[in-house]
Amino acid sequence: MSFGVFAQESEHVILSKELFEASIHSDTESLKRNIQLIDVRRPEEFEAGKIEGATNINVLEEESFKEQIKNLDKAKPVYIYCRSGRRSAKAAQLMLDAGFSKIFDLEGGYLNWTGESQNIEKN
Repeated sequence: MSFGVFAQESEHVILSKELFEASIHSDTESLKRNIQLIDVRRPEEFEAGKIEGATNINVLEEESFKEQIKNLDKAKPVYIYCRSGRRSAKAAQLMLDAGFSKIFDLEGGYLNWTGESQNIEKN
């Protein structure tokens, strides 16, 4: 007798700017509703400029970060970014530890994004 075991594998994928942008700015409305875009930088960095549609959850305030991510849907993909990629790696690990299964991280962070992208919100 054999038992089928289906384990949902958790993953942290680093995406190029092009793939990240294509994913979060899809023309498909159902895909847009399923995306959670999180900026893990400090609030003052977020206020200076962010990717359109992003929510700020500061990973440097680790306990607050852990509390705030409880409000996210673990079943939906999470797209994260920081300034250059270091803090988002930390955020991804905390999210994996909290049970998130699909985390997509912007390679090179916001610095990479602002190099050529048009989709920046300035406050």
